[in-house]
Amino acid sequence: MALTKQQIQLMKDDLCTELAGYLVDDYHYDPQQAIDVLYTSETFERLQDNATGLYYQSPGYVYSFLQNELTTAKVI
Repeated sequence: MALTKQQIQLMKDDLCTELAGYLVDDYHYDPQQAIDVLYTSETFERLQDNATGLYYQSPGYVYSFLQNELTTAKVI
């Protein structure tokens, strides 16, 4: 049985909450800064594309892409 659009969106929202929390913890951003960094990242753009399947991955896995993007200014 395939996931509904609502279920996929909920998974993306939950993942974004986790990612923003990691940014607060690791980079000492305030919550609004963390959200701004996340929402303007290429990683977030990829997360929003259902074809990538990133919404189905663990927060740690997706965060590794975001960390790489933030430290190298490149997405792998």
